[in-house]
Amino acid sequence: MDPSLDTWDFSSPLISLWINRFYIYLGFAFGISLWICFQIVIRKQLFIFKGKNSKDKSVPKATRDLMTNGYISLQKKDILVSGVKIFYGSQTGTAKGFAASLAEAVTSLGLPVAVINLQEYDPDDHLVEEVTSKNVCAFVVATYTDGRPTESAEWFCKWLEEASSDFRFGKTYLKGMRYAVFGLGNSAYANHFNKVGKNVDKWLWMLGAHRVMARGEGDCDVVKSKHGSIEADFRVWKTKFISRLQALRKGERKPCGGNCKKGQCESSAEEEPFESTSEEESGTEDHQNLNSVVDVEDLGKIMNCVKKEKREKEHQEEKSILVRNAVKGEASERRAMITPALREALTKQGYQLIGSHSGVKLCRWTKSMLRGRGGCYKHTFYGIESHRCMETTPSLACANKCVFCWRHHTNPVGTEWRWKMDQPEMILKEAIENHQSMIKQFKGVPGVREDRFEEGMMVKHCALSLVGEPIMYPEINRFLKLLHECKISSFLVTNAQFPVEIRNLKPVTQLYVSVDASTKDSLKKIDRPLFKDFWQRFLNSLKALAAKQQRTVYRLTLVKAWNVDELQAYAELVSLGNPDFIEVKGVTYCGESSASSLTMANVPWHEEVVHFVRELVALIPNYEIACEHEHSNCLLIAHTRFKIDGEWWTWIDYNRFQELVQEYEDSGGLTNFSAKDYVAKTPLWALFGASERGFDPKDTRYQRKNKSKDISGC
Repeated sequence: MDPSLDTWDFSSPLISLWINRFYIYLGFAFGISLWICFQIVIRKQLFIFKGKNSKDKSVPKATRDLMTNGYISLQKKDILVSGVKIFYGSQTGTAKGFAASLAEAVTSLGLPVAVINLQEYDPDDHLVEEVTSKNVCAFVVATYTDGRPTESAEWFCKWLEEASSDFRFGKTYLKGMRYAVFGLGNSAYANHFNKVGKNVDKWLWMLGAHRVMARGEGDCDVVKSKHGSIEADFRVWKTKFISRLQALRKGERKPCGGNCKKGQCESSAEEEPFESTSEEESGTEDHQNLNSVVDVEDLGKIMNCVKKEKREKEHQEEKSILVRNAVKGEASERRAMITPALREALTKQGYQLIGSHSGVKLCRWTKSMLRGRGGCYKHTFYGIESHRCMETTPSLACANKCVFCWRHHTNPVGTEWRWKMDQPEMILKEAIENHQSMIKQFKGVPGVREDRFEEGMMVKHCALSLVGEPIMYPEINRFLKLLHECKISSFLVTNAQFPVEIRNLKPVTQLYVSVDASTKDSLKKIDRPLFKDFWQRFLNSLKALAAKQQRTVYRLTLVKAWNVDELQAYAELVSLGNPDFIEVKGVTYCGESSASSLTMANVPWHEEVVHFVRELVALIPNYEIACEHEHSNCLLIAHTRFKIDGEWWTWIDYNRFQELVQEYEDSGGLTNFSAKDYVAKTPLWALFGASERGFDPKDTRYQRKNKSKDISGC
């Protein structure tokens, strides 16, 4: 065999492969590359497919809400405006018409709307509901005479004003409520133009409510009206309101002026921005620019965002817990009732303040009797020695804000005792010392009788009627016991809002209940009680009074044009409490005050009080007019059981009372006594119809110079 042939047969293919090895390598590399690319594509497709199917399981709920079909979308928002409530206070019907017009415009947006007369609305019960209702509240209110609200809006405005300055409500009471105000007024009255609208706007804001747009002001003066008439002023405001309402439904944070980008107005608008929730804000800020396809890197960012939101939420919860604990801690440490500002105000009024919640003040009748110029009506009716009477209270707080309050509401208010409490021994000791200190100032004063000055230094009577609600004091029974141990008689006045305390009260010389009105509506209007169930408390207090065995009194204060026309209702209340006596007194005008709308026109003449009493007595059996104190504009109606053998016995035997109450204490309350056990005969000069008209002839009636009418105690 040829060697060359063998070489050719076996070696030439190898040589050929060797020669062309570069192309072989290239082809092999190309194939591997294709295979790698194919695997990458397949795996990526599988990843996307699995991501779609397992998205709900692998991504937290907060992120799932943001992912739809592989894209990031804004979180779905809840309904931002659930409806509109339109409140109106109208006198002539204009505000009512505007409210109806606004309701039609709101209805056209497809939103629920309610039109509410403020006269029929109880803010104490329902206004706080708007915090979470997602409603927008519109107030259309008119300003009436002298800058006052209309009659229909008067109670609402009073409540709102008092709540805005009452620490019990605070600056966040209405936080979350959204509102807008349109006021109706006349710029001809420059000092009061749209005062009610401005005040309602201010008071709502002070309570934490959120103003969604600038206040509108309609002007009845066509010359000065911005748009030619009050109707045109309202139409312009209504258009803005509807536009703002539409923006709120879309979740816009502030009204846009049009000269901005993406609806985010940067101009300084008067309206406050809508406060979205923290979740909505964070969701919008963090995700509003994420609109690309989701991949691994995007998921990482989303997870970081979710973790950040979770940390912030936990941080907020921790802060809330700390705040709640702090509030509880503050509540556990009771505060003093008399704040520095209150102390300053009451001191200016002549109070001698005791401890943290009590006070004493010298009555003008004490000064009068020291000079021999006559005593108060209690001297005429019950034989009290006015110059030996200490007027005090162990509680400056009250549960009412009566329109005729002679302290102009400088005292605190409350429905329960929540302040620091001083001991009754300290209160009585300092009350007597302060009273004696004020009496000492009259030593050597011209006209002061020496014998009465000496007597005045020895307190014999205590009128617990200075201010506030003495029965609120938790240790009132101990305080009364201390008074009686010191041989001091007790005259306790309550405003008929604490029936349980009245039932639990130990014997007092004379227990009063103020009956300022005879119907629920008039009582609410006059006393302005803090309790929601004030009427039931009032009735229960009268029933509790009927169960008392010692002397009981109804005190009626007549306010002309307020409570003098309800005779039959008064008669029914008398039968409920069956008091021993009924004092009927004309209201005393205490000067102009922002806390009350009373004027001298509300003060009845003495003849009008006499006429009222005569008509009342005709409706209540077993009662007659017993005494009169003309210079206090006051009369006494007494039950006929105190008319013995044709003679009135309305005076009190104070020594006998002290003996009886001592027996009661010694027996542990087993030996009780009644009102008739310590009566004394009423002198003729004190009786109704006597020529003295209730003035003690032992004293000299004082007549002010250049005045034709007699007065006393001035």
